Amino acid sequence: MHRRIVSLWFPRLASDRILRINPVEAPFAVTHHEKNMERLYCLNSQAVQQGLVQGMGLSDARALCPDLRTGPANLHADHHFLSALLRWADRYCPWVGFDGNDSLLLDVTGSTHLLGGEEEMLEDIHQRLTHSRLHVRSGLAGTRGAAWAISRYSKGIVPQDKLKIALSPLPVAALRLDDATCTALQRLGLRTIGELMAMPRATISRRFSLDVVRRMDQALGDQSEQIEPEAPKISYAARITFPDPIGLYGDVIAGLERLLNRICNKLKRQESGARALRLICQRVDQAAVQAELRLARPMREAECILPLFERSVRELDAGYGIDQLRLEAFDVEPLPLVQVDANTAHQDSGDALDDLITRLGSRIGLDNIIRFLPAESHVPERAFVEASAAYTSPESKWPRNQGSQRPLRLFSPEPINATSRIPPRKFCWRRMHFSLVKATGPERIAPEWWLDDPSWRSGVRDYWHIETKQGRRLWMFYTPRHPAWFVQGEFA
Repeated sequence: MHRRIVSLWFPRLASDRILRINPVEAPFAVTHHEKNMERLYCLNSQAVQQGLVQGMGLSDARALCPDLRTGPANLHADHHFLSALLRWADRYCPWVGFDGNDSLLLDVTGSTHLLGGEEEMLEDIHQRLTHSRLHVRSGLAGTRGAAWAISRYSKGIVPQDKLKIALSPLPVAALRLDDATCTALQRLGLRTIGELMAMPRATISRRFSLDVVRRMDQALGDQSEQIEPEAPKISYAARITFPDPIGLYGDVIAGLERLLNRICNKLKRQESGARALRLICQRVDQAAVQAELRLARPMREAECILPLFERSVRELDAGYGIDQLRLEAFDVEPLPLVQVDANTAHQDSGDALDDLITRLGSRIGLDNIIRFLPAESHVPERAFVEASAAYTSPESKWPRNQGSQRPLRLFSPEPINATSRIPPRKFCWRRMHFSLVKATGPERIAPEWWLDDPSWRSGVRDYWHIETKQGRRLWMFYTPRHPAWFVQGEFA
């Protein structure tokens, strides 16, 4: 079976996208900022009839056409619109891909008979796109390069055995060559593809780059060229519309439960879990209120997610009523199935902790709930890091300290009035007087020389475990280079 490729080129994609929403019966152009000035980016048919061309400066265009209306370019919106057209083109074949920023490629091999043939399929494409107020040019050929050339420099369908005849009268630019190469070929008198094909291949490769020969082989089918289809993006969203407005908490929860079941079933089929969900309530006054839920772990159980929405749903302002609910999961992670075994109970305990973090996070924010994780450092204040509890797992194996015991409470060093090398028998700390009962140490800790830490510029520290008569157990250190004593922690 011979390969058949369709190229759909939308020469006025940017302007058609805007005019479909806000139609105007006047010259219209989409502009963008280029080389320190506003230039015309895309024109409608009325603007072209006035003599305007793409790339013209906006001031010159207004001088030539005072009635010109303009709008700013939005490349992101154009790509989103082209992506919608790509999904629409799936009705004709399953193999559809982008070709630049304004065209699509369809591999219709073996699928044209479903619509009655190649001519009937192209006619159906043009009718549907014209009905949607879109300008399109198409080309159907046996290669990707030939289809691209026909859509831009000719029209119609090229039979498989007449590929070379159809390409011969087209300009060399139809081979998808850059402007500099096309200009160089035209200076040598090679204006059409037929004239270029008549030249010896060795001469072409010596005078020009191998890209010219490669593009010619791709257009003629001597070198294969694949279409890269866009992977379908799975949308985890559901919507429900009510015949009469609702406003009671129980009604909203009942609708939310139905939406959750639909999304969670889809998540289960994809072996994924949601990290964040957003409930959008459309009110009868055209205003929208929303409730957002962020989860401490990926979940796909509707019965577990629904109670977590309770607080945020109660705070919603229903106004004069809600006539539509929309639920979407916008942060989805892989969540493969696991075998149930003896360790399931341990996993359930971890899930219970994550659910608690989720409930607390709905009140104070997930980013405000942190946990400590070990870090590779022998310096006490840098032996741990603070991490978000929702996006990290607890560390069960903390490194064992080879020296003295570390205090449970650690704070910035606080000086006391003592300078002797041995621990002071009496000292004052935080306006409280203490008497020494027992001192264990010292444990010498050297600074990390590769880090410039101002708090460690005093040199090494000799740490002591101090027990006082008043019952406080302190963690103190002495700095030999600059004699002084500091309290940095307290044991429980």
